[in-house]
Amino acid sequence: MIEADDLVIGKGAFISPQASIRGLSGKAKKIHIGDHVYIGPDVQIICDDFSIGDYSKLQHHVNVHGYKPCSIGHNAWVGQYTIIDSIGGTSIGNNFGIGAHSQLWSHIKYGDTLEGCRFLSEKPLEIGSDVWFVGHCIVSPIQASDKSMALAGSVVTNDMAFNTIYAGAPAKAISEKVGPQFIEKTIDEKHRLLNEMLTKFNPVSASIRVVKQREETDDNKNITWFVVADRKYTKRQSEEEIAFMKYLLPDKAKFTPY
Repeated sequence: MIEADDLVIGKGAFISPQASIRGLSGKAKKIHIGDHVYIGPDVQIICDDFSIGDYSKLQHHVNVHGYKPCSIGHNAWVGQYTIIDSIGGTSIGNNFGIGAHSQLWSHIKYGDTLEGCRFLSEKPLEIGSDVWFVGHCIVSPIQASDKSMALAGSVVTNDMAFNTIYAGAPAKAISEKVGPQFIEKTIDEKHRLLNEMLTKFNPVSASIRVVKQREETDDNKNITWFVVADRKYTKRQSEEEIAFMKYLLPDKAKFTPY
């Protein structure tokens, strides 16, 4: 069941018949679903303005709700029974991962303010790219910088710094002990590794090329170029490109379209 005035569903998207997608009080204003997105059984998206990018997955019983916009980028993976609240507005970048039974919140409200309750707020939840909440995480309306990570069971109440790992309740940075989520790799190394992945996928590929820089590409519409310096690809929607993207996800490599 999908109800929206402005509805876009991308190529190859799968939406379970048991999913429900609508606005807070009837039709949503805008629902944009990217190419090759998976939305599983009993997912509920109750939001007037919702968008999700290519190759993203919402596993069964995910709940997305709120009256401010909620946007999720490309290559997201959202585990089962996760709650994403957008009452204060939620923005999530590319390559985002969140494990099962997690909760992302952009508001706090319930107590009797007439009686003097001090806790009533709506605040944007802003999550960058390559952020990973491992599972069973509870996240307040914070800013999570690119490549930050919270380990399983974390209760995140403060902003998360770039490429820093957090753990605990309340979550605290532990990267000094365990290191960052990402280590530096040279363009040459990434170029070699991605070519090895392509060879394992299809040693005689005719429509996919891996290059270091965008300047090495051309306008041949029959070729999908994967550019490791930019971490992007020229989206052609060929069968081999789609199969290769699915082969790379979720843990080999993540690319977003130019």
